[in-house]
Amino acid sequence: MSWWFIDTCVFLLNAVITGFVIPKILLVAFRKKLFDLPDERKIHHLPVPRLGGIAFCPVMICTLALLVGVTSWSEKVGVLHRFYPYLTEISLMTSSSIILYLVGMCDDLIGVRYGAKFIAQILAGILLVLSGIWVSQFGGFFGVSRIPMWVGVPLTILLVVFIINSINLIDGIDGLASGLCGVALLYYCVVFTLLNNLVYSIIAIAAFGTLVPFFYYNVFGDASQGRKIFMGDTGALTTGLLICFLSIKLCSEPLKMSLIGYNPLVVAFAPLMIPCLDVVRVFGNRILSHKNPFMPDRTHIHHKLLDAGFSQQAALISILFVSLVCSVGMLLLSKYVNVTILLVLAITLYMLLNFGLNQLNKKKRAVQSQVEVNV
Repeated sequence: MSWWFIDTCVFLLNAVITGFVIPKILLVAFRKKLFDLPDERKIHHLPVPRLGGIAFCPVMICTLALLVGVTSWSEKVGVLHRFYPYLTEISLMTSSSIILYLVGMCDDLIGVRYGAKFIAQILAGILLVLSGIWVSQFGGFFGVSRIPMWVGVPLTILLVVFIINSINLIDGIDGLASGLCGVALLYYCVVFTLLNNLVYSIIAIAAFGTLVPFFYYNVFGDASQGRKIFMGDTGALTTGLLICFLSIKLCSEPLKMSLIGYNPLVVAFAPLMIPCLDVVRVFGNRILSHKNPFMPDRTHIHHKLLDAGFSQQAALISILFVSLVCSVGMLLLSKYVNVTILLVLAITLYMLLNFGLNQLNKKKRAVQSQVEVNV
């Protein structure tokens, strides 16, 4: 049986089940009045449920278990033997996902302190390392190729916390976090298929399938009719962890087959450049301004696009387009350009974009001030 066919079936099954579950979550949220209320910092103007992420983890586990169970009757069709080499990795990843799922759900319902969420994320990183997946190579970044375990293990845990929070913090306009995660998951599905690692290709496309119906309700849903929903911390934490899992898995093994010659560090983390660079800039600016780096504000890249006059949809499309071009472009260039130069180039282009938006917004504020003075 074609693995592209299996990927397609897994995608459709996840999309259908999630599309069925989300309206039920909306119904419960409205009956129990579980809303994300608008304020002066937020974009939305009506109460919106933020429990969309509750569907993600159970639907994925159900679908993958169903895939293994239903196909186990035939060795020719069955996929169970494909999962055997990765059983430890997938089991511990599932355990860490459930931990973050429960913490995220508590945060969406009653609120959880930052410290507790960080402990849960660190525990998830430890479980990931215990599964045997950790950053073992730098791909020549600053001249470093392989790194020892005593460096790679804490670096992996730190990376898990960093990436999860990058995904969580960029969730500021409709469809942005789910859209960026969707781009990354499609990318990982294709890369793992090219590497003939079909199990991880299935996991990536299954997660993508859960995001598609959510994206529809999040972006196109009408809040006034009770058809709009946010993913909340439940969705951001579990999806962020899965993307960590896939990226670090790529970085922990040598590339083969059609990806020989490409830089493993770039292949692993190219789709995460936008959220990661954005959170580093935002945190850096807050720390330099002597502010709590975890206190929300309006300095993310999507806020700057909105202030420049972009609509939410235009800002979303622009960021997703840049993320897709960045992912594919960096992947292709990594075969010919030194990874350090490539990263410096990416950071420079991002800073130039940010500088351009800052200048545009300054001019816009100056014009508005002049108009108010004249009036």
